Amino acid sequence: MPVSRRSALAAAGAGLASLGITKAASDPALARQVSIADEEVATLTRQTAEANAALMRGDIARYRALITLTDDFTLMSPFGGTPTRGVDMTSERWEAMGRFFRNGSLEQELVQAYAAADMVVLVVIERGRGEVGGLPAQDWPLRVTLVYRREGSEWRLAHRHADPLVRGISLEQAAALARR
Repeated sequence: MPVSRRSALAAAGAGLASLGITKAASDPALARQVSIADEEVATLTRQTAEANAALMRGDIARYRALITLTDDFTLMSPFGGTPTRGVDMTSERWEAMGRFFRNGSLEQELVQAYAAADMVVLVVIERGRGEVGGLPAQDWPLRVTLVYRREGSEWRLAHRHADPLVRGISLEQAAALARR
């Protein structure tokens, strides 16, 4: 089920508390900052879910309308390999990405949110389903960490790290992957 505003705000509040922002009631200036951060975290959470649902459908134009990358963006793909950098994201690569994902859907579960003045980290479980890379439709659950950085008045995605280990694997399976 897509994350609700209430759970996003609750998780954002928990993330703020983990940063030591807990005295909002006694300090009006801090209360305003926490309130703004909660709203921004909730907005980023919704925007992320909508963008990644569009990506699973192959709608790269909608994804790009919702998510702007930083110039120094890094991607740790769920398929492993060398990290992708923002400079690697050419228009041809974006188009190929749109063809790579087809007929999909996505539900996002917010696990935790952390917020600071100019950075938000979202830890989510993405439960995607769709045709990926020409394979028949299947479930694609991913553990994902997203780092957003404020640039001016805009939040931009600086880093995405995803892996398919939602269900967990044994030590032996992890060792076999590490030996590859």
